[in-house]
Amino acid sequence: MERTSKFILKDGSRGTTIFLALLALAVFTLPTFAADAPALSEFRPGQVWNDTDGKPINAHGGGVLYHEGTYYWYGELKIGKTWTPESNRGWGGTRVEAAGVSCYSSKDLYNWKNEGVALPSVQNDPKHELHKSKVIERPKVLYNKATKKFVMWMHVDSEDYSFARAGVAVSDSPTGPFQYLGSFRPNNSMSRDMTVFMDDDGKAYLFHASENNATMHIVLLSDDYLKPTDRFARVFEGRSMEAPAVFKHKGRYYLMASGCTGWAPNAARSAVADSILGPWTELDNPCRGPEAGITFGGQSAFILPVVEKPGTFIFLGDRWKPRDLQNSLYLWLPITLTDKGFEVPWKDAWSLK
Repeated sequence: MERTSKFILKDGSRGTTIFLALLALAVFTLPTFAADAPALSEFRPGQVWNDTDGKPINAHGGGVLYHEGTYYWYGELKIGKTWTPESNRGWGGTRVEAAGVSCYSSKDLYNWKNEGVALPSVQNDPKHELHKSKVIERPKVLYNKATKKFVMWMHVDSEDYSFARAGVAVSDSPTGPFQYLGSFRPNNSMSRDMTVFMDDDGKAYLFHASENNATMHIVLLSDDYLKPTDRFARVFEGRSMEAPAVFKHKGRYYLMASGCTGWAPNAARSAVADSILGPWTELDNPCRGPEAGITFGGQSAFILPVVEKPGTFIFLGDRWKPRDLQNSLYLWLPITLTDKGFEVPWKDAWSLK
């Protein structure tokens, strides 16, 4: 957040007052780094990642938007005690109270400034879809050039995950505040883990786990990105996939996802298509290296195109801590494109070249 100071000088010197006020404004609006958080120049997957204030980044299950020279990272804000609701004991569905969606900004992808809570949860209305007792997961944001609005899609649910809907919010600013508009069951179908993808022609699509997570749906959104249309496809029928992440390269569409094993990591899935609505062809596990069979102990969240380096993509994942969700870690790894699809090799540390 920007901080400004107002100075009142007793000597009444107008010129000095203006000079000091401008100086104070410059000092307080420049990005600063905490003494124990030097500027970073590489990614360190699976290690604690601090923001520019020296505090651990809190943006889980998230996605990144690039807008006018700045990257914005949105994620689930997880704060407080982790516990297991009685309704979720059968599958180990631990949780924390929903706190909302956080936002961070960066120019270089290594160093992230905390921009605050872009969409807060609701504290005092248990009937509200964003009440702290509910579920707010996997937020993703698109910018609509025609309406000049930032549109956030997310998975909203009840504590026992029976609500199964996709929620939407809108803002005039990338950092919010976002106004929640409501939720949908697209084409009367359940919607849980999800992502959104904007194609080269400006059309946007919602990918979401549906039919009790057994089948994935791909839905064309309305031109303003605020509603699902009735144009959709059912893909990966009976494959039980969640945590979808999508990217496009040289006219082909690629998808990464996981199996449905609760918080426990599993082997990643990948697929390719020549048309976004399919048909999609499943490929093998794209991960390479230690613990590749369990996605390096994590789960997919998003695939980020590096705007300054066309053809360069980054895998964004979460290494969940089921008993301490607020301290879950992040996996950012390079993507290597191959003749058949893509691979995600493990790196202890790496940087963009």
